[in-house]
Amino acid sequence: MDRKEILKHVDHTLLSQTATWEEIKGICDDAMAYGTASVCIPPSYVGRAREYVGSRMAVCTVIGFPNGYNTTAVKAFETREALREGADEIDMVVNLGDVREGNFHKVTEEIRTLKEICGDKVLKVIIETCLLTEEEKIALCGCVTEAGADYIKTSTGFSTGGATFADIELFAAHVGAGVKIKAAGGISSFADAERFMELGADRLGTSRLVKIMKAEN
Repeated sequence: MDRKEILKHVDHTLLSQTATWEEIKGICDDAMAYGTASVCIPPSYVGRAREYVGSRMAVCTVIGFPNGYNTTAVKAFETREALREGADEIDMVVNLGDVREGNFHKVTEEIRTLKEICGDKVLKVIIETCLLTEEEKIALCGCVTEAGADYIKTSTGFSTGGATFADIELFAAHVGAGVKIKAAGGISSFADAERFMELGADRLGTSRLVKIMKAEN
């Protein structure tokens, strides 16, 4: 697969706690130069990034990040604020305590609440696969599908592991029609990126692919 085509599916990401505005501007510049799908940045920078990129680049941000245990009301407020600031896409983290307790109805209703707020904006649901059993991952495919979210996403990149080929295969086998897949965390080569896409991923959360391109130019 052509590298330019792969980059069209990348959420060029910088979510470090110490990220500065100059660094955020840098990834915005790189995302526009290399034609990525979006920039994925901390909520505190959404307004400035929107003003900086205008209509040239989609702005994605994270909600309930990275642990997911905020209340639904807090996540709803975060989402409304991010959209008001100019976010085009929202990546939310589910409450893993609810998952571990098997309270999947509550998880579904939270996702549904945020999707209703997002409307026609994209909602991606991070389930943090490295902390889950296979049965929990399958159940969450059902939650994301039932709630009407746009994507299921593997990882925050802040836990014990990132995307795996096995998890993308599992998602592809169990999500409903219309739900896309985002692989995130640890994607370090174009070969891996291509394999994730062959298995069913539509988006890739990474910063390394753009760095590879820059290093070669």
